[in-house]
Amino acid sequence: MNSDLGERAQGMLIQPFIGLRPLSALVQQMAAPPYDVLDRQEALQLASSNPYSFLHVSKAEIDLPADISPYDLKVYQTARQNLQHMKEQGWLVRDGEPSLYLYRLVMGDRQQVGVVAAAAVAGLESERIKRHEFTRPDKEQDRTLHASTIGAHSGPVFLTFRSTEKIASLVARGCACDPLYDFTASDGVVHTLWRLADQALISELVAAFEALEAVYIADGHHRSAAALAIAKKQRSLATGEEQGGGEPLYERFLTVLFPADQVQIMDYNRVVRDLNGLTPEAFLQKVQERFTVTPSSVPVRPKREHEFGLFLAGAWYRLTLAEDWINAQDPVARLDVSLLNVHLLEPILGIMDPRRDPRIDFVGGIRGLEVLVEQVQSGEMAVAIALYPTQLTDVMAVADAGQVMPPKSTWFEPKLRDGLIIQEI
Repeated sequence: MNSDLGERAQGMLIQPFIGLRPLSALVQQMAAPPYDVLDRQEALQLASSNPYSFLHVSKAEIDLPADISPYDLKVYQTARQNLQHMKEQGWLVRDGEPSLYLYRLVMGDRQQVGVVAAAAVAGLESERIKRHEFTRPDKEQDRTLHASTIGAHSGPVFLTFRSTEKIASLVARGCACDPLYDFTASDGVVHTLWRLADQALISELVAAFEALEAVYIADGHHRSAAALAIAKKQRSLATGEEQGGGEPLYERFLTVLFPADQVQIMDYNRVVRDLNGLTPEAFLQKVQERFTVTPSSVPVRPKREHEFGLFLAGAWYRLTLAEDWINAQDPVARLDVSLLNVHLLEPILGIMDPRRDPRIDFVGGIRGLEVLVEQVQSGEMAVAIALYPTQLTDVMAVADAGQVMPPKSTWFEPKLRDGLIIQEI
């Protein structure tokens, strides 16, 4: 790709970048689950016998004594050393020219194909890249330290957009060539990556995304916030000469943009450790003040909005909230996660801040309803609540209104792999 294409892409919402990526022979061993879906022990089990695993970079605490905090500076330094080791060993290769890439994930009978690109930090500031969640300062600082210390964005931010025929047609053209990688991960998800070499196709894709009014963060709010924090710090340190020398690498962050009509959100369920001093019978009586409660002989997976499954004392119940309690005009208040907070978690169980209350935990729908049953029957939890998945139209409506969703509102599947492609900064 010539330098003219890179210059034309400057200031655009997305642009090509020089990717750092695994050797084809190592990609299946290196590409790893996202850092935030595994705890330390799970990551250690996956990577301890695999020196190629990118978990040695994304969760470098696994290579340090167990008593060291994952936020200790030694962790970030170890991540940098491990990444440098992978480069020196030749396990990672750097493409010669800026490129866009296509990334397809196939899970069961569903597939989604996204464009891997360097998105503009300025898009976060102008809110062309819209968020729907608050970030936690500790997690934002963690991702900021990680990216700035290793000198790269290694975990992509998952963006989504309202699909257009133009982008769909361009992506289909790109997928017609031979892929760089095509492998099946241990969870059965098939990952395929293409590198686009056609300069005209890249230019058309950059222009097609520029024509969009907005794109939306589906997953990766802390990573995108970290990118913005890094850019702001680097701007403050830059000299006048550096500021006039073209767009710096830190003004971009690693993203994959998927069309909304291919994106899947699964249920994100709740488990609570106690009944706030109530007996199961008294708890159900209070629930019945606002919900219709129907016993069920089978596990309850909600089939529509405003319906919930409840597992308590060895039995399943179907809960339905009366329409009188629902404000359909408010994009946040009408969400099932909001309604559950307002009508059950807060007034009955006394959970006022689900983000920080240690009595509540969250279970992604990919794990199934049986995990809810196991946690309650083991005595670890007292009650489990299954939700209907939040719809992507609701995510966009909340973001368009400039509002944020309650914590743990969305669980996207399949998960993107860390270390599949890296953007250096």
